[in-house]
Amino acid sequence: MIKPGEKRHCFKNMGIARVSIVLVLLCLFLREGRAVTFTFVNRCTGTVWPGIQSNAGSPRLDPTGFALPPGTARAVPAPSGWSGRLWARTGCAQDATGKVVCATGDCGSGSLECNGLNAAPPATLAEFTLDGSGGNDFYDVSLVDGYNLPMLIEPAGGASGAMTCAAAGCAADLNARCPAELRALGGAACRSACDAFGKPEYCCSGAFANPNTCRPTAYSQVFKSACPKSYSYAYDDPTSTFTCAGGRDYTITFCPVATPSLKSSSGPGTTTAPTGPTPTVPGTTTGSQGGVGSGPDGQGVMLGDNSWLASLATGDASSAPSRLALRALPLAPLLLHLLL
Repeated sequence: MIKPGEKRHCFKNMGIARVSIVLVLLCLFLREGRAVTFTFVNRCTGTVWPGIQSNAGSPRLDPTGFALPPGTARAVPAPSGWSGRLWARTGCAQDATGKVVCATGDCGSGSLECNGLNAAPPATLAEFTLDGSGGNDFYDVSLVDGYNLPMLIEPAGGASGAMTCAAAGCAADLNARCPAELRALGGAACRSACDAFGKPEYCCSGAFANPNTCRPTAYSQVFKSACPKSYSYAYDDPTSTFTCAGGRDYTITFCPVATPSLKSSSGPGTTTAPTGPTPTVPGTTTGSQGGVGSGPDGQGVMLGDNSWLASLATGDASSAPSRLALRALPLAPLLLHLLL
């Protein structure tokens, strides 16, 4: 038989346990609410095949590679704390066995998915560390491994300073001004001096493996003069790494200004360009401009003047629905029940 004092003690413990459960659910919910959305936008004249590689210790994103036709966008979610790199493959095609081979940025997986593999140089890279030191995001566009396409990173919410939450990247067509000795694949890409010559002074290796001895070269300065908001060599941090307070979304645009004709040359034996299944989004509608609008979980949708993706592509997140508010709805009844 439970005595009155023991009964009150029991109810007290139950109350503490109930509050603890609510706090755990709130922590999980808030952590999920801070997830970031990368929106890939293709403004090139041809299809590109984005690739995604997570750094060691970071979870794999879904997908790790896909086809992105011209004039379309696709949203890919990433958890808080994720770090890795993103890029565009070009000139991808399938051979008779179904193996995918790309002219530039090939990750060697043989499929649309890169499955944890990195881009083969030369390739323009977008690099991210989310929710890093001080809860901030760190990002850059790197030409250290060469260049294949113009690329721009835009944080939602706009810029607040030269290196704080500002757009980063390379909008110039470096293939058109690439030195002859660095040109690759008939002008479809521009190699880095390290990749082309392998010398320590270009690779910042050996005796040059520190910022005091590894300095800008004539080749890295070609990249830097055309793209001042991109990494041009390994120790180009002061003018190339950008920072935002964590928890915001990012748009990665291929060919943001110039729309160079994409080279279609591929590896030997390739025949047809791989497209993969066309993503469909329930409830999407065709816009008056020929685009398609979609909700925040949509993917592979056309850019329309009134779509939330079009707003994100221009850096305006005000028209995008709040993911935090949307995710709160299913949990609200449960939290209320637990509190009562």
